[in-house]
Amino acid sequence: MPAPDHTLVVPPGTSPDRADKVIAHAFPEHSRVAVQRALEAGLVSRNGGVIGKSDTIRAGDTVAFSMPAVRKASMKAAAIPLEILHEDRHLLALSKPAGMVVHPGAGTAENTLVHALLAHCAGELSGIGGVERPGIVHRLDRETSGVMLVAKTDAAHRGLAAQFADRSVQKEYLAIVSGVLPLLSGIIQKPIGRNPRQRHKMTVVEAGAGGRDARTDWQVVERFGAVASLLLCTIHTGRTHQIRVHLKSAGHVLLGDATYGWKPDPRLPRQPPRVMLHAAHLVVTHPVTGKTLDLRAPPPPDFSGIVADLRKLAQPAPSASAATPHRRL
Repeated sequence: MPAPDHTLVVPPGTSPDRADKVIAHAFPEHSRVAVQRALEAGLVSRNGGVIGKSDTIRAGDTVAFSMPAVRKASMKAAAIPLEILHEDRHLLALSKPAGMVVHPGAGTAENTLVHALLAHCAGELSGIGGVERPGIVHRLDRETSGVMLVAKTDAAHRGLAAQFADRSVQKEYLAIVSGVLPLLSGIIQKPIGRNPRQRHKMTVVEAGAGGRDARTDWQVVERFGAVASLLLCTIHTGRTHQIRVHLKSAGHVLLGDATYGWKPDPRLPRQPPRVMLHAAHLVVTHPVTGKTLDLRAPPPPDFSGIVADLRKLAQPAPSASAATPHRRL
């Protein structure tokens, strides 16, 4: 066994427990799964003797261990430019461009966000799951632009995933929808499930019919005559296509969203090149430092260009409300 990287003398009063649980608790920078890999590789000793996953550690034991080497990712890194909003040794935030797929899958080329991150973070990624790779803790659809968080270490991955799971992350999106909503703001709280006839689509389902709860708060930012509206949407859940499905259910399909019923509008000087949805603002607690990260990404030219077209079309553009000033994009 090589010289250990870590040594622990189990303090008095510690209840006997499995080795992986005791070590992971004492060294939170390593996940329990990572500790289990070390045990399986014979890299953990107790009082000088190698132990395995089923062994128990007690108060007074001296535990020494090393972590197994990180396996290189099988995917090739790709030197794709990224717009970085924040980066430190634990995580990074970026503004994902529309059209970029987050994770490789069937039919994707070597131009996904993961391929780009492998190049950008070369030599700085931990072995999340035993393999050198970035930790994708949430996703944006291919056509959605905006703020995304990526973990570079196991500790950051676990901490960020926990915040997304407990819904403590603040997520705000800008959406351009067809038509004019009758109110200035509202809440859509309807379960979302897979469309039984078109499996690539999601749909609002009846309560108890197998869907998952979903809540979207929306606020009118700007109205463009009777043609369209710019909304600020806050999502409290992270269901697939949530904003697109919820607003369709309210009778206001996102511009450019052919999947959910958008059809070209002859009143527009140009048709939207993609789904008009942008992840504009994300607030999260840094999983290691505890500091608040307030992350913003301005809308890209294709989004702000459609807003500019709509303003010209609707001049003079009426304010949604004196208390709701227009956001200049």
